[in-house]
Amino acid sequence: MNTAASTSPLRLAYSRKETAEILGISAPSIDRLTKRGLLRPSRATRRPLYSKTEIERFLRETSEVIA
Repeated sequence: MNTAASTSPLRLAYSRKETAEILGISAPSIDRLTKRGLLRPSRATRRPLYSKTEIERFLRETSEVIA
């Protein structure tokens, strides 16, 4: 398994492409989730970076069981 998450466990943020690989979706899907406000990237650099905690928050909030 050669994913972005497994290559460097100490990373704090991931690129758009790496985030897509981690979540198992396409890069354009990352763009759509960002546009809808479901994922919030850091804009400290030219390219958006998605923090590990932001990815974890997204997974936690979108995988809740609806009763």
